[in-house]
Amino acid sequence: MRTQRQVVDYALQRRALLAEVYSGRLGTMEVCDASPYLLRAAKFHGRPSDVMCPVCRKESLTLVSWVYGDALKHASGSARTTEELARMANLFAEFSVYDVEVCRSCTWNHLVQSYVLGTESLRTTKPSRRTAAE
Repeated sequence: MRTQRQVVDYALQRRALLAEVYSGRLGTMEVCDASPYLLRAAKFHGRPSDVMCPVCRKESLTLVSWVYGDALKHASGSARTTEELARMANLFAEFSVYDVEVCRSCTWNHLVQSYVLGTESLRTTKPSRRTAAE
């Protein structure tokens, strides 16, 4: 999206967590703990990915986008589709999006990335300072 900014990628954190699982220091029950609300959001608002579940390896992961922000009011804290995100990016000044990957089989879930959307960056920048001579 053209207004996407302040992107944070959580790939290193994901890799470290999976290393703990593969080594046996963490059990799968500790990381496969998606809430029923997240699983429902994955079913109705999620988009399929090409990445297989790193824990059960039974099916591809589903990506769910969660939105948060004061400007969203009652819509804050809800899951949204890609089309809804594009529409909201043109309507609201600024809001945060959190993409979560979910396995609907084993309930693995992890935050993939977060970023900010909105029209705030499209507005003209503040006028530059003027010197006393101007």
